[in-house]
Amino acid sequence: MCGIFGVVDLHGAVERSGMELSLARLAHRGPDGSGVWYSSCGRIGLGHSRLAVVDLTDAASQPMLSGSGRFVVVFNGEIYNFKSLRAELQEKGFQFTSSGDTEVLLAAYQVWGEQCLHKLNGMFALAILDQGDESSGPSLFFARDRAGEKPFYYSYAGGVFHFASELKALKHGRAIDLQALNFYLALGYVPRDRCLFQGVAKLPAAHSGRLDLTTGALVIKPYWALPAKSVVGKVNGMDLAAEAGELIKDSVRHRLIADVPVGVLLSGGLDSSLIAAAAAQVSSTPVETFTVSLPGSALDESMHAQRVASYFGTRHHVLSLDRPGLGHLDQLAPYIDEPIADSSILPAWLVFGLARKQVTVALGGDGGDELFGGYSDYTTSLADARRWGWMRGALLSTVASVAGQLPAGVRGRNRLASMRHGPLRQMIWGRPYFDMQLRQRIMTKPAIAELGGGVSAPEMFLTHLFDQGSDPVDCMTRTHFGSILPDDFLVKVDRASMAHSLEVRAPFLDHHLIEFAFEKIPSEWKVQDGESRRLQRILAQQWLPSDLDTKRKQGFSIPINEWLRAEGESALMARMEGLPAMIDMTEVRGLVRGHLAGRANGGRLFALIMLALAMHNVDGP
Repeated sequence: MCGIFGVVDLHGAVERSGMELSLARLAHRGPDGSGVWYSSCGRIGLGHSRLAVVDLTDAASQPMLSGSGRFVVVFNGEIYNFKSLRAELQEKGFQFTSSGDTEVLLAAYQVWGEQCLHKLNGMFALAILDQGDESSGPSLFFARDRAGEKPFYYSYAGGVFHFASELKALKHGRAIDLQALNFYLALGYVPRDRCLFQGVAKLPAAHSGRLDLTTGALVIKPYWALPAKSVVGKVNGMDLAAEAGELIKDSVRHRLIADVPVGVLLSGGLDSSLIAAAAAQVSSTPVETFTVSLPGSALDESMHAQRVASYFGTRHHVLSLDRPGLGHLDQLAPYIDEPIADSSILPAWLVFGLARKQVTVALGGDGGDELFGGYSDYTTSLADARRWGWMRGALLSTVASVAGQLPAGVRGRNRLASMRHGPLRQMIWGRPYFDMQLRQRIMTKPAIAELGGGVSAPEMFLTHLFDQGSDPVDCMTRTHFGSILPDDFLVKVDRASMAHSLEVRAPFLDHHLIEFAFEKIPSEWKVQDGESRRLQRILAQQWLPSDLDTKRKQGFSIPINEWLRAEGESALMARMEGLPAMIDMTEVRGLVRGHLAGRANGGRLFALIMLALAMHNVDGP
């Protein structure tokens, strides 16, 4: 895991002092070394900060040049199948001087060009410079992994192309992209190619790009997508679970490969427990596991993690938060780039810090909900469809509209407002942050007028993803996989882990397992009759302690409502200082007072606090 940065100036020399400063802002991502390469013409600079994980020698340092000097790569992430690719490339005549994956990646690109992406099993954000020859001109190729585990920000203006692992390394102003702000308020994150700040974009997951250094033309395109469901006839659940189990173990086996200590993040929930179980089965040494404890809180799940750890004989580590509070956010604040409203970033950051004291790499459970049907949205929506399916759409829409006029945080408001387009689509219209009617209150009137009909763009984005499914469960899982997973959960993991220079790997996001889950598992083996994760529960019966409660859904969570109430009005309003001018501060104060009076506005207030932090951190190099 590392930080990458680069500049291509089509018209003049790269400013080297700015290059060095930007790379320094990524030092936390790679404390084991850094390197910069400049082209002979001076118009291209590539930088890399290194977290050494595989091949700890200087032979694996970056930027890395090909033997001919024509190709140069900077790469963040891991290629898990690099050993088999190395063998294939050796048969083609390649000789290697390092034992890591970067040199294999560089050779793969030389042989297969951009088609090498289809051969890679890994998480990555990469950039490869081809300096060209007599038959082809120079270009910069870049790409992100299929699920979007590793970030890639870029800007392109005035003939200058910048890219970086984090927004803080790029030069940008304080001007807000109004539609991106609209998305953030609605979803709690800024999705796909959008960025909160004008002039910056993100490369979406499973996309690649190429910048022609002769013409200046920039082309961005997808190289992978979820497969369509292709289940024919009845299938046996036990057979499906067995196949899924083998894929999970194979994925974990690949993700345990490292030349540094590796552990498992164990919340005690089903996803992380299955990863721990797979690791215990395939590892030749005792597994290190890590969890967070909240003594006295109803959200404390540490006893479940301990049960799993004891069952598998892991070396278990617990971080006890005896005096928890928002003070932890002040320590995390410098690492907040583009904001995300997910308050679980705090316990994630804390447990990552605990893990980093013992290991350099940790395995997590992200992706299990999307692949196997784990969210409560699924069972709730299906149950509501059975319960309220007889009601006319117009009546549901009217009830939802009336509910939307209630103050934010009133019990039952969100649930009723989410029915605007029926029970099955409540995951689209019942956001936990600011739904369409609340956005029209929290944003100033000029901002809403400028958005016009575009105020519903976040809901239309989710609707587009939803409509790609073949049945209700397939629709819902595809929506989550294409939205909240890459742009919230994986961003959270990347930011919080990299703040501690910890590499986190997600075995459920092996593309073989992803494709199996979306193509081969019928929806009734994900969710049916109020039961979710049906295949995972079969594996749980085979792999996990019999007394473990696998119906819980908690993960690393914190009592955000209570923490915010403990702050008081003055302290909360102080945390809102610096919010963009498009936010109505009178409404913000109303949310604060409503929350202190007992309404459930914790998620909304945390979203605004994170937005204010992003504005404080906006001043780049």
